[in-house]
Amino acid sequence: MKLYSSSFQEGTRIPLQFTCDASDFSPALDWDDAPEGTQSFALLCEDPDAPGGTWTHWVVYGIPGVAFRLAAKIPRTEEHPSGMKQGLNSWGNLGYNGPCPPEGHGKHRYIFTVYALDCELDLDPKNATRDALLAAMDGHILDSAQTMGTYSR
Repeated sequence: MKLYSSSFQEGTRIPLQFTCDASDFSPALDWDDAPEGTQSFALLCEDPDAPGGTWTHWVVYGIPGVAFRLAAKIPRTEEHPSGMKQGLNSWGNLGYNGPCPPEGHGKHRYIFTVYALDCELDLDPKNATRDALLAAMDGHILDSAQTMGTYSR
């Protein structure tokens, strides 16, 4: 699988509108080459450079297996008409909260990972944290792909 974004190029600075310093919109993400048998997709966005350890910015699951794109500016709602659901990030918020590193802390990496799954996950969005998503996906991941952007303040 391959994951990429039309909102930023791999390894480059994430534009301001996708961060806490502006509109805090979610970026557009596209993937291809999903394996045969994919029933659904899930996605995590994480900052491994956060001072207290990995910080989760976005938990998404229930993306239909026929989808190959998340549009930019996804509303922060539990469930979308497509069946896609959003869980809780490390702030305890539903949906996407973008890069927001402490000022003067240097450049942080934001890793977006999409997972192709052989099932549909049954998680309550109010309890769908990173750890709950990883536990639910255990044994069901057919493939995954990553892209990374950076941000500093």
